[in-house]
Amino acid sequence: MTDTPDTTPAVPGTSAAPAAPVCRRLVGRTAVITGAGSGIGLAAARRLAAEGARVVCGDIDERAGKAAADEVGGLFARVDVTDPEQVEALFKTAYDAYGSVDIAFNNAGISPPDDDSILETGLEAWKRVQDVNLTSVYLCCKAALPYMRRQGRGSIINTASFVAVMGAATSQISYTASKGGVLAMSRELGVQFAREGIRVNALCPGPVNTPLLRELFAKDPERAARRLVHIPVGRFAEAEEIAAAVAFLASDDSSFVNATDFLVDGGISGAYVTPL
Repeated sequence: MTDTPDTTPAVPGTSAAPAAPVCRRLVGRTAVITGAGSGIGLAAARRLAAEGARVVCGDIDERAGKAAADEVGGLFARVDVTDPEQVEALFKTAYDAYGSVDIAFNNAGISPPDDDSILETGLEAWKRVQDVNLTSVYLCCKAALPYMRRQGRGSIINTASFVAVMGAATSQISYTASKGGVLAMSRELGVQFAREGIRVNALCPGPVNTPLLRELFAKDPERAARRLVHIPVGRFAEAEEIAAAVAFLASDDSSFVNATDFLVDGGISGAYVTPL
């Protein structure tokens, strides 16, 4: 990751997200973001920092994660989100540097090509996706909650997906199951800790114009195009649009939003027949 603008051509069905007004809802708050080096995580780091948050960027990719932290004036911590000790160290870094852990955006995840139909996906591929997409969220929540409980406040935002509430014939079986687990876990934690001033929500993006999606189009345009036709707005999301939802859930503007699946999917989960 560098400061060089991304010149990758946009895939069909994408367009620039409208410029978001600059709000300052997060001044004085500390945000920990996993998967901060690219995609939604990087867009969220930029948005939360622009709103005044002190951002700690966690990523397994040192170059990308450090570049993200440098860009937003935050801290970088290398983290393998499947390693409990490294996850604990990530949140301790935030607390030691800034004195609080106010926002945890548990966003790291993978969608590898060997995660496919249940008929094709092997056990090792299944386990790897579960570890990165679901167990990591468990570890991050477990690490963040003690800080938030001592403070009596906090917002945890776990990245799930619209596939957690829908079925797909173009299956990625372990990915789908992992995101359903994130959704259920977020709901339970939101209920359990609500009266301690802690909100936990599952962010459920629709398909997003990220490097992962562009790779999918490059490798299998027909399979990818099958997704676009089901989106009522007729395009994929931009990472900045998802980051705006993260900022909302992190802020007091969402103070009564808790234990929910927060869908930002262009209407895909509500559609039966889409416009021509």
